[in-house]
Amino acid sequence: MDSIVFQPLTRASADEAANVIRSAFAAQSRATRPPSSALRETVDSVAGKIEAGGGIWAFDRGKLVALALWLIDEDAFRIGRVSVLPSWRRRGLARALIAACGTEAKGRGLKRMSLRVRLELPENERLFERYGFERRGVDAHPGFDAPTQAMMEMDLG
Repeated sequence: MDSIVFQPLTRASADEAANVIRSAFAAQSRATRPPSSALRETVDSVAGKIEAGGGIWAFDRGKLVALALWLIDEDAFRIGRVSVLPSWRRRGLARALIAACGTEAKGRGLKRMSLRVRLELPENERLFERYGFERRGVDAHPGFDAPTQAMMEMDLG
């Protein structure tokens, strides 16, 4: 991790960011229903998310290896698309991205962070629980009767 540099995402970085998101989500442990919309991210969709909220990316020697996007949703810092390239997993990058999001959220005076995880991927929920998030509820994607995702939050104090 000594060679990792974190920088804010910009609209100019949307193409590379979209590629990392698609690569990271394509490597999920199993297919989900509905399929993840992350697999359909484009330059324009990612650029729109960056402009609507923001994001941070992690570089190793100039190569983009991980990123996270965010939105400000009422009084919460809503994290989305936490993406780490498969070959870079298990090195603490997701934890470092969440910590950077926490710093950004606190700098904006926000008291909580939130995110959503698929119920079909319980390992993701356990990962975010280790970082301090707690499940606050479940809901369903449009068109589904049964819950498909957990809503998680972390209080920032």
